[in-house]
Amino acid sequence: MKGGEKVTDFNKLYENNYRFILRYLTKLCADGSLAEELTQDTFFKAYINLSQLRDESKAATWLCSIAKNAYYAWYREQKRTLPLEDNAAVSEADLAEPLIDRELSKALMKKLHALDEPYKEVFMLSVFAEMPLKEISELFGKSESWARVTFYRAKKKLSERLNENDEM
Repeated sequence: MKGGEKVTDFNKLYENNYRFILRYLTKLCADGSLAEELTQDTFFKAYINLSQLRDESKAATWLCSIAKNAYYAWYREQKRTLPLEDNAAVSEADLAEPLIDRELSKALMKKLHALDEPYKEVFMLSVFAEMPLKEISELFGKSESWARVTFYRAKKKLSERLNENDEM
């Protein structure tokens, strides 16, 4: 691939996927400005590693993977650098609520990432990126009914795994 082709291909990749990746990251981190920053980081990393994209029909999935990794890297960094507030008067109730939500989210994400492919990817694309099942089926080169069944099975497996923890 020549230098000019790389820029042209990247421009097309960016134009076709920018809004999708931004929506995906916005759902993932629930912060619009952070999502914009991570989207730019995602496309920067994609540009640098464009030669690793073997199948253009799977570009959205490849970009989601880069975006997800960018978010997790940012999250890990935030955990290491968040300062403790010295004079904050915080009640036990104030501390417990986010901790419960965080623990539930953490458990959900662990169970989600333990799902086999393609269940994990179909679920994440549908829920976090709000990608219609028809587009997911096209992305995987499968029928729309395959995407629907795979998404249903992913939800069922995730629900079963979450219920296993409740029973213990």
